[in-house]
Amino acid sequence: MASHQKKARRQGAYLAIIDESGLLMAPLVRRTWAVRGRTPVLIQRSGHREKVSAAAALWLSPRRNRLGLFFQTLVKGYYSNDSSAAFLEKLVHRLPGPVIAVWDASTMHKGDPIEELLQRLGPRLRIERLPPYAPQLSPVEPLWSWLKYSRLNNFAPQDAYQLDEAVTTELSAIRNDQHLLKGFFHASQLPLPRALLS
Repeated sequence: MASHQKKARRQGAYLAIIDESGLLMAPLVRRTWAVRGRTPVLIQRSGHREKVSAAAALWLSPRRNRLGLFFQTLVKGYYSNDSSAAFLEKLVHRLPGPVIAVWDASTMHKGDPIEELLQRLGPRLRIERLPPYAPQLSPVEPLWSWLKYSRLNNFAPQDAYQLDEAVTTELSAIRNDQHLLKGFFHASQLPLPRALLS
């Protein structure tokens, strides 16, 4: 992983670490404060399989002095290699320079749509793989934990659209939060650039 960072810096490229996750309608129940004898009641819909899928890229600027978050959600959908390619293309167009994208070797990150995107974007995009079975290296994993277990715990949405609105609100609020985004990098086992060590 450190070699990806050195390569990105030499090429003046953004380093973007990407991961996807799914959020279900059933709330993640955590202990909370309540008046004695008045246990909180979470009302939720049952008997359905609605969900929100989310993709996120934590990016590091070429000079290694700026972090950012780019994300996308799919209501009642899931990520395939087509939608992963579309997400990656939007990310590349959002960042003003070449991008080295780092993600795992799941099937959604392979195939013709990804290869066609690489050919179309040419020198603006390179893809590197995380080692197999190494989620601990991805700083996006702590982001998902923060979202699910800190921000959306005990949240019982009425439908997938309300869940999507909550996810979008929470992630939009931290897009440029340097302290929190740096914390996600520190919570992973990714070797850190010198600029992120403080």
